[in-house]
Amino acid sequence: MRTATISRHTSETSIDVTVNLDGTGAYTVSTGIGFFDHMLEQLSRHSLIDMHIKTVGDLHIDQHHTVEDTGLAIGEAVLKALGEKRGIRRYADALSPMDETLTR
Repeated sequence: MRTATISRHTSETSIDVTVNLDGTGAYTVSTGIGFFDHMLEQLSRHSLIDMHIKTVGDLHIDQHHTVEDTGLAIGEAVLKALGEKRGIRRYADALSPMDETLTR
């Protein structure tokens, strides 16, 4: 299975991310930012990538560090889970349902 776990700890944030690229879209997401959690949940659900994300950030200052560092940790986890990238097609298009919309 293509899975990876990343822990990222800085002076502003503490983040643990686990991804399973061959998952079912299961998720547990907790960043302390409701709308950001919702968007990450939708990404997991519609990509069928299992994501387990726990972020504690300096939200008393602003949301920037939490969002940026969580994104970096997710990217690192996906890169690690991909391993050898042979056979991956780089271009595609798709339609994705999200709430009441259909996006391209």
